[in-house]
Amino acid sequence: MPTIVDLDHDKLPFIKAENTPRFYTLCNNGDIAFADASEDTNDVAKAVEFKHCYNKKIVCGLHTIHGRDNNDSTIVGYKGYAFASSAFHKQVRRIAQGTKIYSINTKNFSELFIGVPSKLEQEKISTLLIAIDTRIATQNKIIEKLQSLIKGLCEQLLNTNRGNMVTISEILSERSEKTTYNNQHEVLSSTVKGIYSQRDYFSKDIASENNVGYKIIHLNDIVLSPQNLWMGNINYNDKFEKGIVSPSYKVYAISNSFDNIYIAYLLKTHRALYTYMFASEQGASIVRRNLNIELFSQLNFRIPSLHEQIKIGNMILSIKRKLENELLQLNNLRLQKDYLLQQMFI
Repeated sequence: MPTIVDLDHDKLPFIKAENTPRFYTLCNNGDIAFADASEDTNDVAKAVEFKHCYNKKIVCGLHTIHGRDNNDSTIVGYKGYAFASSAFHKQVRRIAQGTKIYSINTKNFSELFIGVPSKLEQEKISTLLIAIDTRIATQNKIIEKLQSLIKGLCEQLLNTNRGNMVTISEILSERSEKTTYNNQHEVLSSTVKGIYSQRDYFSKDIASENNVGYKIIHLNDIVLSPQNLWMGNINYNDKFEKGIVSPSYKVYAISNSFDNIYIAYLLKTHRALYTYMFASEQGASIVRRNLNIELFSQLNFRIPSLHEQIKIGNMILSIKRKLENELLQLNNLRLQKDYLLQQMFI
């Protein structure tokens, strides 16, 4: 959800007539909706400001606090950013109550404050931050298009009628190398979204203190989770020279007869994920399906010549590099916004 919700452009969900609350207050231009609870203290009192809601029936949803500037001391577009500042959220963290779920209420919420400079100064601050948010929104659209392009190309280029049928066992060979002492290499986590340093992904170490016997993964290896593999937890390691993963994972080296990039994307296509379902068996629960490694090794794909694999792999890789550059720009824009929110509202 953006800091400023512009009703001329942004879409909000509708309330069905039968679910209309008995008592409610319509939002005015410049009103604020605050989240009154969250599992994360950083999201308690997270605010959005409504802009251009003239003649529109907008109400704050459940678990929100409806705020309004009754003194007309602020301009539309300033409050949302002031309430997103680190100075304001430091106050929120002091009054948020709870253990697993943190919450605020209107009584203790009234103890909080923000700085209110002249309206001319507010206009300058608002204009700058809105410009950055607009750039962030544009950058997100660029990234979404590139991600969609990569996905579409993979499905189109990798599902070919050319080449020979090859089994997984011919493409991948399982590694059995394990750690012999604690913290031999960095602990990694393989997820549906990719492979990450566990410390960076979870902002802490969640592995057991003793990781002797963990599996060692090398650069250009494939790692997968045998549980519900069809959901996409199969990844190509193109980031880490060496790392270690839980013994519950399977680690494979790609045969030199195939292009690494081609195989990495082939194994995550919709067609591949679909076939993994048929190589999986019912687990302890209805939702869990465990990979039958023997069946998995017999799955086969039609693969073109190595020359064509490399050509397709390079094409996908070039778009991926473009995507990585756009993601870096997005991260820089967010860091810039965070810095300004910290410096402008002290």
